[in-house]
Amino acid sequence: MSKQKHIVFDIVGTCVSFAAYHAAIQSSIGTKIAPYNITAQFFGYSWMTAAELEFTFLSLSERYTPYKQILKSVFYRTLFFAGVEKPRELVSEEECEACIKGYENLELREGLRECFEKLRGAGFTIWGLTTADLKRVQGYFSRGGVEMPAENFLSCDSSGIAKPALEAYRPAFEMLGKDGAERWFAAAHMWDVSAAVKVGFRGAYCSVYEQDPCLEIYNTKMDVMADSLVEMADKIIKASK
Repeated sequence: MSKQKHIVFDIVGTCVSFAAYHAAIQSSIGTKIAPYNITAQFFGYSWMTAAELEFTFLSLSERYTPYKQILKSVFYRTLFFAGVEKPRELVSEEECEACIKGYENLELREGLRECFEKLRGAGFTIWGLTTADLKRVQGYFSRGGVEMPAENFLSCDSSGIAKPALEAYRPAFEMLGKDGAERWFAAAHMWDVSAAVKVGFRGAYCSVYEQDPCLEIYNTKMDVMADSLVEMADKIIKASK
């Protein structure tokens, strides 16, 4: 009997894009931030990065806080650092909520369906590991019409340990390792997949989000590097043979 093959995907940024999030920022506050030379995409990235920083620091100091809560909290601070002297006078709470709603309504990336079909056709069981709440990420897949069993979603919220702490990956790595199963981790964030590789996963990186993997700061060898999700699936299947 052939050995089992498992692949764990990061969800936000990998399986789903941030296009809807950037569009929500543009439609909600785009005209207000434009005079400060702030684009919706750059503000979205800065806001998200600020939230991820606080999320990580709180996790490291054993004060794990759900990411969505942090995202809302750092909204006005991010506007201030972007050059808006009095952000609460410029942007209302309702407009802030509208921007957050865009983050909740992210859409699946182009090529994800074909990527999953190829991997499943080659005998892989697909899993998802995320720092986001499970109800929200399950909604991304149900709205996008891509099958993903509820039991195959794993969340850091259940353990209170956030990626990229190695302990966030180990439960999945150990759970999927029975009978010498092949275990892969796929992500469009180099910080994410490189941490999973350190735990023992085989790594697959897709540049669809970051474009530049900044390999010079990661001392990790990837089994697969690809520019699209479909190309990544093809290379994983080839490497697993």
